[in-house]
Amino acid sequence: MLKTVNSPVIPAVGEGKRGVDGHLGYLLRQAHAAHRIRMERALAELDVTLPQFSVLTMLAAYPGASGADLARLSLLTPQTMSVIVHNLERAGAVSRHPHPVHGRIQLIELTDSGRQLLDACRARVQPVEAAMDGGLDEAGQQLVRSWLVRLAQGDGVL
Repeated sequence: MLKTVNSPVIPAVGEGKRGVDGHLGYLLRQAHAAHRIRMERALAELDVTLPQFSVLTMLAAYPGASGADLARLSLLTPQTMSVIVHNLERAGAVSRHPHPVHGRIQLIELTDSGRQLLDACRARVQPVEAAMDGGLDEAGQQLVRSWLVRLAQGDGVL
């Protein structure tokens, strides 16, 4: 536990309400923040941000997605996505092409350089991802994945 000036003792991660007695929403946010920091550290040597990694990953899964599609997939605003795509295009990692029917829509694809960069990113973040399983077996990992998807879908939420 640590104590700040003129305030009560703040528990360390894993203690008190920051541990198993905490609210699920708070614990989910706490875990997300810790994961984000670990991922950012893993990607730093490649000079790739976590949002850029997300975009590269989604483009590999969904080639030819539009900027609006990528914003939804990557959980980012369209304005942020525009900046990310511009920077990735300038770095040679992605290319844009007009939609064959809707000329204002730009379809975005990974370049060969972008695929190589994504491979390097995946190699850097693989240990971070592997450490997240917390010793869970395959069935436990599937249970957690299913639970997270249900939360995102809003199943059972008022």
